[in-house]
Amino acid sequence: MSNNRNVIENDIKYLNERGDYLLSRTQLSLSNLLNFLGNKYEVNSQIKLPGGEVIAVDFKTNDGKYIEVIDSNDDLIKFNRIKSTYPELKIVAIGSSKYKGKLTEFESIFFFDTKYEKIGSIFIEDPSLSFDYAHILPLVKKCSILHGHTSTVMVEIIGKMENGLVIDFSEAKKLIKEAINHLDHKFFVNERYLSKDDDLYYHVKFDGPQGYFNLQMPKSTVYLLSDEATVENLSKEILKILAPKMPKNIDALGVYIYEGVNKGAHLLADVR
Repeated sequence: MSNNRNVIENDIKYLNERGDYLLSRTQLSLSNLLNFLGNKYEVNSQIKLPGGEVIAVDFKTNDGKYIEVIDSNDDLIKFNRIKSTYPELKIVAIGSSKYKGKLTEFESIFFFDTKYEKIGSIFIEDPSLSFDYAHILPLVKKCSILHGHTSTVMVEIIGKMENGLVIDFSEAKKLIKEAINHLDHKFFVNERYLSKDDDLYYHVKFDGPQGYFNLQMPKSTVYLLSDEATVENLSKEILKILAPKMPKNIDALGVYIYEGVNKGAHLLADVR
Protein backbone atom coordinates (compact mmCIF):
# COMPACT_ATOMS: atom_id res chain seq x y z
CA MET A 1 0.00 0.00 0.00
CA SER A 2 1.21 3.50 -0.83
CA ASN A 3 2.53 5.62 2.02
CA ASN A 4 1.11 8.80 0.45
CA ARG A 5 -1.68 10.32 2.51
CA ASN A 6 -4.19 12.54 0.76
CA VAL A 7 -6.73 13.76 3.28
CA ILE A 8 -8.89 16.64 2.11
CA GLU A 9 -10.79 18.96 4.43
CA ASN A 10 -14.13 17.22 3.80
CA ASP A 11 -12.65 13.93 5.04
CA ILE A 12 -12.07 15.38 8.51
CA LYS A 13 -14.77 14.93 11.10
CA TYR A 14 -14.79 15.98 14.74
CA LEU A 15 -16.61 13.94 17.34
CA ASN A 16 -18.21 15.53 20.39
CA GLU A 17 -19.15 13.76 23.61
CA ARG A 18 -22.71 13.10 22.36
CA GLY A 19 -21.36 11.26 19.33
CA ASP A 20 -22.27 13.99 16.81
CA TYR A 21 -20.00 14.36 13.79
CA LEU A 22 -18.96 18.00 13.31
CA LEU A 23 -17.05 19.68 10.49
CA SER A 24 -14.65 22.05 12.26
CA ARG A 25 -12.86 22.67 15.53
CA THR A 26 -15.01 25.76 16.08
CA GLN A 27 -18.17 23.64 15.85
CA LEU A 28 -16.63 21.13 18.27
CA SER A 29 -15.75 23.89 20.76
CA LEU A 30 -19.24 25.38 20.53
CA SER A 31 -20.93 22.01 21.09
CA ASN A 32 -18.71 21.42 24.13
CA LEU A 33 -19.70 24.84 25.48
CA LEU A 34 -23.42 24.14 24.98
CA ASN A 35 -23.01 20.77 26.73
CA PHE A 36 -21.17 22.43 29.61
CA LEU A 37 -23.95 25.01 30.01
CA GLY A 38 -26.58 22.27 29.97
CA ASN A 39 -28.25 23.59 26.81
CA LYS A 40 -30.06 21.05 24.70
CA TYR A 41 -29.46 21.52 20.99
CA GLU A 42 -29.90 19.99 17.56
CA VAL A 43 -27.04 19.69 15.06
CA ASN A 44 -27.63 20.58 11.39
CA SER A 45 -31.14 21.88 11.94
CA GLN A 46 -33.00 22.44 8.67
CA ILE A 47 -34.63 25.70 7.59
CA LYS A 48 -36.93 25.78 4.56
CA LEU A 49 -36.56 28.74 2.20
CA PRO A 50 -39.25 30.05 -0.15
CA GLY A 51 -39.31 27.86 -3.23
CA GLY A 52 -38.74 24.67 -1.26
CA GLU A 53 -34.96 24.82 -0.85
CA VAL A 54 -33.77 23.43 2.49
CA ILE A 55 -30.52 24.54 4.11
CA ALA A 56 -28.95 23.35 7.35
CA VAL A 57 -27.89 25.61 10.21
CA ASP A 58 -25.12 24.25 12.42
CA PHE A 59 -26.98 24.45 15.76
CA LYS A 60 -30.53 25.05 17.00
CA THR A 61 -31.06 25.41 20.75
CA ASN A 62 -34.12 24.10 22.56
CA ASP A 63 -35.48 27.65 22.91
CA GLY A 64 -35.56 28.21 19.15
CA LYS A 65 -32.30 30.12 18.62
CA TYR A 66 -29.93 29.29 15.76
CA ILE A 67 -26.13 29.41 15.61
CA GLU A 68 -24.14 29.27 12.38
CA VAL A 69 -20.38 28.75 12.53
CA ILE A 70 -18.65 30.78 9.82
CA ASP A 71 -15.75 28.70 8.54
CA SER A 72 -15.90 29.72 4.87
CA ASN A 73 -17.35 32.20 2.40
CA ASP A 74 -20.10 29.67 1.64
CA ASP A 75 -21.13 29.87 5.31
CA LEU A 76 -21.25 33.67 5.01
CA ILE A 77 -23.49 33.47 1.96
CA LYS A 78 -25.79 30.99 3.69
CA PHE A 79 -26.03 33.12 6.84
CA ASN A 80 -26.84 36.29 4.89
CA ARG A 81 -29.50 34.46 2.86
CA ILE A 82 -31.22 33.31 6.04
CA LYS A 83 -31.06 36.77 7.61
CA SER A 84 -32.47 38.49 4.52
CA THR A 85 -35.25 35.90 4.12
CA TYR A 86 -36.24 35.71 7.81
CA PRO A 87 -35.07 38.96 9.48
CA GLU A 88 -37.08 38.11 12.60
CA LEU A 89 -35.28 34.78 13.10
CA LYS A 90 -33.05 34.59 16.16
CA ILE A 91 -29.76 33.54 14.60
CA VAL A 92 -26.18 34.46 15.40
CA ALA A 93 -22.95 33.84 13.49
CA ILE A 94 -19.75 32.75 15.19
CA GLY A 95 -16.40 32.75 13.45
CA SER A 96 -12.82 33.93 13.30
CA SER A 97 -11.83 37.56 13.03
CA LYS A 98 -11.07 37.39 9.30
CA TYR A 99 -14.82 37.37 8.59
CA LYS A 100 -15.66 40.26 10.90
CA GLY A 101 -15.79 42.92 8.17
CA LYS A 102 -18.34 40.94 6.18
CA LEU A 103 -21.05 40.82 8.86
CA THR A 104 -22.49 43.49 11.12
CA GLU A 105 -21.30 43.56 14.70
CA PHE A 106 -24.72 43.15 16.29
CA GLU A 107 -25.53 39.85 14.61
CA SER A 108 -22.21 38.13 15.01
CA ILE A 109 -19.55 37.08 17.49
CA PHE A 110 -15.93 36.83 16.44
CA PHE A 111 -12.85 35.39 18.08
CA PHE A 112 -9.64 37.25 17.39
CA ASP A 113 -6.75 34.92 16.62
CA THR A 114 -4.25 34.62 19.45
CA LYS A 115 -1.15 32.54 20.04
CA TYR A 116 -1.39 29.95 22.75
CA GLU A 117 2.02 29.22 24.19
CA LYS A 118 3.01 25.73 25.23
CA ILE A 119 0.21 24.02 23.32
CA GLY A 120 1.63 21.39 20.98
CA SER A 121 0.67 18.62 18.61
CA ILE A 122 2.54 15.49 17.59
CA PHE A 123 1.61 12.72 15.20
CA ILE A 124 2.60 9.08 15.12
CA GLU A 125 2.71 7.31 11.75
CA ASP A 126 4.53 4.01 11.45
CA PRO A 127 4.08 0.89 9.26
CA SER A 128 3.70 -1.20 12.41
CA LEU A 129 0.54 0.72 13.32
CA SER A 130 -1.80 -1.34 11.19
CA PHE A 131 -4.46 -3.98 11.69
CA ASP A 132 -6.35 -6.55 9.62
CA TYR A 133 -10.09 -6.95 9.89
CA ALA A 134 -13.23 -8.15 8.16
CA HIS A 135 -16.58 -6.41 8.05
CA ILE A 136 -19.97 -6.25 6.38
CA LEU A 137 -21.97 -3.14 5.47
CA PRO A 138 -25.45 -4.48 4.64
CA LEU A 139 -26.68 -1.01 3.60
CA VAL A 140 -24.00 -0.60 0.89
CA LYS A 141 -24.41 -2.93 -2.09
CA LYS A 142 -20.71 -3.29 -2.94
CA CYS A 143 -19.77 -3.88 0.70
CA SER A 144 -22.74 -6.02 1.73
CA ILE A 145 -20.67 -9.21 1.50
CA LEU A 146 -18.05 -10.39 3.96
CA HIS A 147 -14.71 -8.82 2.99
CA GLY A 148 -11.53 -7.59 4.63
CA HIS A 149 -8.97 -4.78 4.75
CA THR A 150 -5.54 -4.01 6.05
CA SER A 151 -5.74 -0.50 7.50
CA THR A 152 -2.94 1.71 8.73
CA VAL A 153 -3.45 4.21 11.52
CA MET A 154 -2.01 7.64 12.23
CA VAL A 155 -2.73 9.37 15.52
CA GLU A 156 -2.44 13.07 16.31
CA ILE A 157 -2.05 14.02 19.98
CA ILE A 158 -2.74 17.59 21.10
CA GLY A 159 -2.04 18.98 24.54
CA LYS A 160 -0.11 21.21 26.88
CA MET A 161 3.64 20.80 26.59
CA GLU A 162 5.47 19.73 29.72
CA ASN A 163 9.26 19.98 29.71
CA GLY A 164 9.08 20.66 26.00
CA LEU A 165 7.01 17.55 25.22
CA VAL A 166 3.37 16.83 24.53
CA ILE A 167 4.03 13.13 25.17
CA ASP A 168 7.07 10.93 24.65
CA PHE A 169 6.93 9.28 21.23
CA SER A 170 7.78 5.82 22.59
CA GLU A 171 5.01 6.00 25.19
CA ALA A 172 2.49 7.24 22.62
CA LYS A 173 3.40 4.50 20.14
CA LYS A 174 3.04 1.83 22.86
CA LEU A 175 -0.45 3.08 23.79
CA ILE A 176 -1.55 3.21 20.15
CA LYS A 177 -0.32 -0.32 19.44
CA GLU A 178 -2.17 -1.61 22.51
CA ALA A 179 -5.38 0.03 21.24
CA ILE A 180 -4.96 -1.40 17.75
CA ASN A 181 -4.37 -4.89 19.16
CA HIS A 182 -7.97 -4.84 20.45
CA LEU A 183 -9.16 -4.56 16.85
CA ASP A 184 -6.66 -6.72 14.99
CA HIS A 185 -8.05 -9.76 13.12
CA LYS A 186 -11.61 -9.10 14.26
CA PHE A 187 -14.88 -9.24 12.39
CA PHE A 188 -16.76 -5.94 12.81
CA VAL A 189 -20.52 -5.84 12.55
CA ASN A 190 -23.37 -3.68 13.79
CA GLU A 191 -25.04 -5.33 16.79
CA ARG A 192 -28.45 -4.70 15.20
CA TYR A 193 -27.81 -7.72 12.94
CA LEU A 194 -27.26 -10.03 15.92
CA SER A 195 -30.12 -12.53 15.97
CA LYS A 196 -28.95 -14.52 19.00
CA ASP A 197 -25.88 -15.58 20.92
CA ASP A 198 -24.85 -18.40 23.20
CA ASP A 199 -21.80 -19.17 25.31
CA LEU A 200 -19.57 -19.67 22.27
CA TYR A 201 -21.11 -18.04 19.22
CA TYR A 202 -22.71 -14.92 17.78
CA HIS A 203 -25.37 -15.50 15.13
CA VAL A 204 -25.69 -12.69 12.60
CA LYS A 205 -28.54 -12.51 10.08
CA PHE A 206 -29.58 -9.91 7.54
CA ASP A 207 -31.23 -9.69 4.13
CA GLY A 208 -29.08 -7.34 2.06
CA PRO A 209 -28.72 -6.15 -1.55
CA GLN A 210 -26.79 -9.31 -2.44
CA GLY A 211 -28.98 -11.83 -0.68
CA TYR A 212 -29.69 -13.39 2.68
CA PHE A 213 -26.79 -13.93 5.10
CA ASN A 214 -26.84 -16.24 8.11
CA LEU A 215 -23.46 -16.38 9.89
CA GLN A 216 -22.30 -18.24 13.00
CA MET A 217 -19.02 -16.90 14.41
CA PRO A 218 -16.95 -17.62 17.52
CA LYS A 219 -17.34 -14.76 19.97
CA SER A 220 -13.58 -14.34 20.31
CA THR A 221 -13.37 -13.31 16.63
CA VAL A 222 -16.18 -10.72 16.64
CA TYR A 223 -16.23 -7.04 17.62
CA LEU A 224 -19.78 -5.73 17.95
CA LEU A 225 -20.42 -2.06 17.17
CA SER A 226 -23.37 0.15 18.09
CA ASP A 227 -23.47 1.44 14.49
CA GLU A 228 -22.43 0.31 11.01
CA ALA A 229 -18.89 -1.05 10.63
CA THR A 230 -17.56 1.94 8.67
CA VAL A 231 -14.03 3.26 8.82
CA GLU A 232 -15.40 6.35 10.62
CA ASN A 233 -16.79 4.17 13.39
CA LEU A 234 -13.56 2.20 13.64
CA SER A 235 -11.81 5.55 14.21
CA LYS A 236 -14.34 6.20 16.95
CA GLU A 237 -13.54 2.86 18.61
CA ILE A 238 -9.82 3.64 18.67
CA LEU A 239 -10.58 7.04 20.21
CA LYS A 240 -12.69 5.36 22.91
CA ILE A 241 -9.86 2.96 23.76
CA LEU A 242 -7.07 5.54 23.63
CA ALA A 243 -8.67 8.48 25.44
CA PRO A 244 -8.71 7.01 28.98
CA LYS A 245 -5.04 6.04 28.67
CA MET A 246 -3.80 9.53 27.80
CA PRO A 247 -1.88 11.66 30.35
CA LYS A 248 -3.79 14.53 31.96
CA ASN A 249 -2.06 17.18 29.82
CA ILE A 250 -3.61 15.80 26.62
CA ASP A 251 -6.61 17.82 25.40
CA ALA A 252 -7.56 16.15 22.12
CA LEU A 253 -6.85 13.16 19.90
CA GLY A 254 -7.13 12.76 16.16
CA VAL A 255 -7.29 9.31 14.60
CA TYR A 256 -6.74 8.69 10.91
CA ILE A 257 -7.56 5.26 9.48
CA TYR A 258 -6.66 4.53 5.88
CA GLU A 259 -8.81 1.95 4.11
CA GLY A 260 -6.87 1.15 0.96
CA VAL A 261 -4.89 3.76 -0.99
CA ASN A 262 -5.57 7.48 -0.53
CA LYS A 263 -8.92 7.09 1.22
CA GLY A 264 -9.96 6.86 4.81
CA ALA A 265 -11.42 8.85 7.68
CA HIS A 266 -10.23 11.25 10.36
CA LEU A 267 -12.01 11.89 13.64
CA LEU A 268 -10.85 14.39 16.24
CA ALA A 269 -12.29 14.38 19.75
CA ASP A 270 -11.86 16.43 22.89
CA VAL A 271 -10.65 14.04 25.61
CA ARG A 272 -10.60 16.40 28.60
